[in-house]
Amino acid sequence: MDFKTRTLQELRARRGTLASKQALLGFDGFVDTIVTPVALRAGQGDNFTPITTIAEFGQRIIGAAGKSTNLEFYPRMDKLGGNGPIMANALLAHGAQVTYIGALGRTTIHPAFADFAQRAKVVSLCDPAATTAVEFTDGKLMLGMMRSLDEITPAQITEVMGDDAYRAALGAADLVGLVNWTMIPNLTSVFTDLVTRVLPRVPAKPGRIFFFDLADPEKRSSADLAYALATIGQFEQFGRVTLGLNLKEAQQVFTALGFGSETETESGLRAMAQKIRDRLDLTTVVVHPKESAACATREGTSWVPGPYSAKPLITTGAGDHFNAGFVAAQLMGLTPEAALGLGVCTSGHYVRTAKSPSLADLETFLANWK
Repeated sequence: MDFKTRTLQELRARRGTLASKQALLGFDGFVDTIVTPVALRAGQGDNFTPITTIAEFGQRIIGAAGKSTNLEFYPRMDKLGGNGPIMANALLAHGAQVTYIGALGRTTIHPAFADFAQRAKVVSLCDPAATTAVEFTDGKLMLGMMRSLDEITPAQITEVMGDDAYRAALGAADLVGLVNWTMIPNLTSVFTDLVTRVLPRVPAKPGRIFFFDLADPEKRSSADLAYALATIGQFEQFGRVTLGLNLKEAQQVFTALGFGSETETESGLRAMAQKIRDRLDLTTVVVHPKESAACATREGTSWVPGPYSAKPLITTGAGDHFNAGFVAAQLMGLTPEAALGLGVCTSGHYVRTAKSPSLADLETFLANWK
């Protein structure tokens, strides 16, 4: 029996349990504009040849040094964005109950989040940031304007929600997802406030999961990253901590922790996840490149291949969908291997359709995955 069959069997046996689970996520919020860069225009609208690779795009930029150049981005769609809202939206599609605290609009909810706010309980702290997501066949460039996220602080959360409501939301949660550390300058302070002041007065809940996603910490110093990772480890006293990392993030964390390098093979990914988990003493560490995924727990490591798509319809948000699938599986009590399977299928379905899948969609995807 292969892992796809095992994952499908576990999902069918446990899928009914997710509807009763409460997820609390925060704290970012973006309005994403997905664009394609134009190489050669032949007419109006989408009558153009795109720049397909980051290398080709880079050569255009290098060629402008000492001169100037015109680069056109052709807009494909505007959508709800940010690691937190995308992950929360995917969990809603899976059937979980979601509360979201984040940057959704200062005085009113931004129209990009209107549908989301109808389906989740939301608390907005400030205006959303904005991203122009330039998608290529070999990756993407996220061009962000995110000054509004400076306003996300422990004091702002307390001012908007009040301590009692904040603790009540945390107390009800089976999953607490704290994401996009890189782009929220004060998020380490939010972490510290949670572990020192807020969570000690929140009733324990058996099996509570704390999920963290750093979101490409390249622009943060190694010292900042190491301190944040140590703070994340303190959440273990209040539940089971999962740290989710794409390949680039895992390599950055690996370096910050003083390790050498690992290959992108199955054995290398397993080893990377295990070494990070052991060093930080977390319950689970996940590493998910585009083509596969691995995780390490206190019981050992797991790895699965992914349903890689050479021509995805969308890639922005793929990692957040992986995270949603993985933690949904954790909430349902699936094995680590099945959690990886649900993660890669959630991401795989999304990049092919630009839609967040239901659990029924994932059953169909697993059943037809060749």
